[in-house]
Amino acid sequence: MKPSVINVGIISRDDYVRRTVAIARGEHKPGSSEPKVWFESLRSMAEALSPDNQELLRLIAAENPQSLAELEQLSGRKKSNLSRTLKMLEGYGIVSLDRKNHRLIPKVHATDFRVEFGVNVGNWRP
Repeated sequence: MKPSVINVGIISRDDYVRRTVAIARGEHKPGSSEPKVWFESLRSMAEALSPDNQELLRLIAAENPQSLAELEQLSGRKKSNLSRTLKMLEGYGIVSLDRKNHRLIPKVHATDFRVEFGVNVGNWRP
C-alpha cells in the first residue's frame, strides 16, 4: 500500500461557508498546502477517522476489494454498516465508490492525514 497524504482542516461551518464564497468570488485562491478535506470539529474528525475506520481504509488499500460484498467478507462488517461508513468517507473525499458492472468498488484516496487547526479569533478571512 502506497501511503498518500491528505491535508485535513478543522473550521466552523460559518467560516467554511465564508471561505467557499470567497473562493467562488475569486477573492481567495487555495494554496497547494491548504487542507483538501474539512471537518467542523475535532469530534467529527475523530468519528470519521476512528480506529475502526482507519483499519477499514488500510484493508481497502491493501486488499483492493472489487465489491462491497467482498469487503464485507474481508472486514467482517455488515454491508449496511459499510455502505454508511463509506458514503460518509466519500463525502469527505477520503474514498470513492466507483460503479462497475452494477457493483460499487471502494477506492481509498488517503491513508495518512496531516491536520491543521487553531483557535480562530474573529472571522475567517481570505
